[in-house]
Amino acid sequence: MEKLTNFYETTPLWMFSIGIIALLFVWFLPVLLAAFFNRKHLKLIAMACIPAVFSVIAWTGILVWSVTGKVWNKKEQPTAQP
Repeated sequence: MEKLTNFYETTPLWMFSIGIIALLFVWFLPVLLAAFFNRKHLKLIAMACIPAVFSVIAWTGILVWSVTGKVWNKKEQPTAQP
């Protein structure tokens, strides 16, 4: 516990700020990707990101869900017959 207290006392505040910003960026990365790839489910993905921080498997699933939106839409559209 003494090492942890020493770490908090010696680390500057700006380093903690950068760490928190980086953590939030990674945590909500699926939301940022969904804004480009799966806009239809953006709100659902944003709501699912909040509890997904406690599970790497759930977060990975949401990450996959956020980038597969346009891929599935392209496969569903029929091609024009000449």
